Parts: sequence; C-alpha cells; structure tokens
Amino acid sequence: MTLIRWEPFRELDDFIARCNPYFGSRSMGRSSTAGAEQQAAPSWAPAANISETDAEYLIKAELPEVSKEDVKVTVDDGVITISGERRNELEHKDEKLHRVESLYGSFSRCFRLPDDADVGGIHAESKNGILKVRVPKQPAARPRTVEVQVN
Repeated sequence: MTLIRWEPFRELDDFIARCNPYFGSRSMGRSSTAGAEQQAAPSWAPAANISETDAEYLIKAELPEVSKEDVKVTVDDGVITISGERRNELEHKDEKLHRVESLYGSFSRCFRLPDDADVGGIHAESKNGILKVRVPKQPAARPRTVEVQVN
C-alpha cells in the first residue's frame, strides 16, 4: 500500500490555479500532485520605480539578465509600454540544479503618461540590469495678460 501525504491546502491551490493564473502558487513548496518536483513557472513583471524632477519623469525598471536587444519601449496614445523577454539558459552541463527561483519569459509593463510629457524626447538606457526611461516635460505655457480696449 502506498501512503500519500495529506496536504490540507492542495485543493485550494488547485482551485486558485484554475480560477486565475495571476494568483500564482500558494503552495510554499508543496506540490499539487504527489511526487511532482516543479510547478509551472508563473509569469513575471519587472519591478519599476517612477520619480519626477522639475525637468523630467524617470522610470527605472529592474531587468536582471535581460539584454537591451530583448527590451522594447513603445509609446501609444499616452501610454508607455516596456516589454521584452528574459530567456532561460537551459544549458547546465556538469551542473545539477537544486532550486530555481528566478522567473523567465515575456513581460510587459504599461504606464499612463502625464499630459505634460514630451513624447518626442523620450530616451532609454540599459546598464547593470536597470532600464532607465527618461520622459522630459514640456515647458508649461506661461500665462500672459492682454489688455483689451473697450469701445
């Protein structure tokens, strides 16, 4: 007789995975099937920080192990999109993996640009796993006073 270890949250994990893949796995190391070592890798999105100065907005996205050739930055209808792919190097000769926590695959992050963003002046640079997207601000229209003659 084969004993199967009872996992009290197995059914809950399976239910959540079926209902919405964005929940990710709640298993904390438990497997949803007896003897399974790996679960399907969840999708990932890079962390991003957005800051502002008087002259520009700065989007800093963390993209470790992503080459600049695999990143695309587009602007469409006031929304800037950072997309790309982190590739999993499957060549592990003479190496036995014990744990892999890095997430791989395609990603996409979208941010709505403010009205004062100068879309034509946007530029991006990638260095040390950080993508910096600089969005300059358009100069604010200066109010002016016009005197009108009354006849």
